[in-house]
Amino acid sequence: MNNNTITLPHRLFPFIWHFLKHYKLTVLLYVMLALAAGLWGPLNSVLVKQLIDSLAVVSNDDTSYILWPAALIVLNFLLFDNITWRSINYIWATLIPKIQNQIIAETMDYALSHSHNFYQNNLSGKISKKITILVDGVTTIITYSSANFLRGSSLLFAGFIAAYFVNSIFFFILISWFVFFAGISVFMSRKLVALSDRLAHEESVVVGELVDSLANNQNVRIFSRKSYESIRMLPFFGRQKQAYVNTNLYSTLLSLFQGILIAIMIGFCMFALMHLHKNNLVTVGDFALILMLSIDTANMMWFTMFQVGEFNKAVGRSKQSLISLISPIEIIDKKDAYNLKCKTASITFKNVRFNYKDAEALFENKSITIPAGQKVGLVGYSGSGKSTFVNLILRLYDVTKGKILINEHDIKNITQDSLREHIGMIPQDPSMFNRSIMENIRYGKINATDEEVIEAAKKAHAHNFICKLPYGYNSLVGERGIKLSGGQRQRIAIARAILKNAPILIMDEATSQLDSVTEAMIQESLSGLMQNKTTLVIAHRLSTLLYMDRILVFDNGRIVEDGPHQALLSNAGLYKTLWDAQVGGFLRDNEGNNE
Repeated sequence: MNNNTITLPHRLFPFIWHFLKHYKLTVLLYVMLALAAGLWGPLNSVLVKQLIDSLAVVSNDDTSYILWPAALIVLNFLLFDNITWRSINYIWATLIPKIQNQIIAETMDYALSHSHNFYQNNLSGKISKKITILVDGVTTIITYSSANFLRGSSLLFAGFIAAYFVNSIFFFILISWFVFFAGISVFMSRKLVALSDRLAHEESVVVGELVDSLANNQNVRIFSRKSYESIRMLPFFGRQKQAYVNTNLYSTLLSLFQGILIAIMIGFCMFALMHLHKNNLVTVGDFALILMLSIDTANMMWFTMFQVGEFNKAVGRSKQSLISLISPIEIIDKKDAYNLKCKTASITFKNVRFNYKDAEALFENKSITIPAGQKVGLVGYSGSGKSTFVNLILRLYDVTKGKILINEHDIKNITQDSLREHIGMIPQDPSMFNRSIMENIRYGKINATDEEVIEAAKKAHAHNFICKLPYGYNSLVGERGIKLSGGQRQRIAIARAILKNAPILIMDEATSQLDSVTEAMIQESLSGLMQNKTTLVIAHRLSTLLYMDRILVFDNGRIVEDGPHQALLSNAGLYKTLWDAQVGGFLRDNEGNNE
């Protein structure tokens, strides 16, 4: 899905309708069935009244008068209770999985469209938890809650009408009690929404912290910090526990108050029934009808208000998740963005200014051109702007001012997907999917054949170690590639870049985790990979840059030197200082530590 087509509503009920609107006829049928289900109680009460009144006037030998009421009671149960609910369940079984899958697919697509900055501020485990919470909440809202609200509405409406025709006193008792009961319940439920929001927030925090600890399980073991992690979680557990207790105690208090109101209503109805029956103003059937309607109405209101509580919890959790997930996307394609198409690529920074949020400008009026096919090294102390430089080319961030051009195309005018399709990246610490090695390498070119994947692995000197694995290319690599060593992951990342064969190649210390023998073999493959490509190499080991066409030396967001290795050494500037500071081929940082 292109960024231009991502239009998920950020408010909950428009969000729900976004997925339901494709099934309008099914939704209409669902509403009609839920309303029909509510007629069972009042209609059953009316039929019982008819049956009792018929029994009071017929002899023991003549049962013809009671056959119709008795038959209709059975038919009512079959039609308005059994068939309606089984039909509703059938709709749930066929529609809900579709809706759930669509919500997951579109929210995942939306989440993946967020900027690099979004993922720096949100744990991936927390994001996935919010998606599942949203799916569960929406499912609750459009199934049990909506069905019971509709059923309750039709039951109350039919019950009020039936009570009115028996005696208007009962109509006014029921309608007055209903207004008071509903008003008090809705008023008190507002606090339940806030409490549910808080509970959802605390639960998501616990999940995020849990994922953080588990994802860093190696550090936990190395530093023997299992007890520390358990103790560290206690405050988060405590806040979640308190939020849970507050929510459920308040829900219990609300139910207790509602139970008292129900008892009062039934008491009034009983008193009125006894008084009217004593004065022969209602029949025995009327007595049974009103009593059954009162109990049905009370139970339905109590159950509906319980559903209001569950509904509010679902709404609170869903809204909380929706706010986090459907936040504005920071970097989007223009409506008229077009696809970049090129076989060679030059890169131009034109008066570029950039700063991270609430930070001073890292780049100020930066202008530089890297011709197509040139091999460029990027060096400098940590934090000098090397990674930011390549992240801006990848458009992981947008420049504050100025332009970045690929072959004279402003990268803001081309689609992000097509831009990144033209860039191959070999990161210092490659991340792997918990999928097979074949799938991880093929990620560079989705339609590549197995033979192409294997050839790329051979060029990256990964084929031999892959073949030694129990399942070869079908071996799963574990979460983030944990089953592989750092050097093995780097070789797979190199194979992936070889397979992608993009015109721009970015390498961030691509051989830092390889032994000297393997690195020497791979350097030959990398040299072949760089041919006819615009190549940017971030390096701390300056010896890897000896054969670059030019080297850019960064210092606090500025390019202070630009030229080939020998020329920069002759300048006796920062590059020479860095070169002289090399220990074992590595660059020291400002504090004298190896990087």
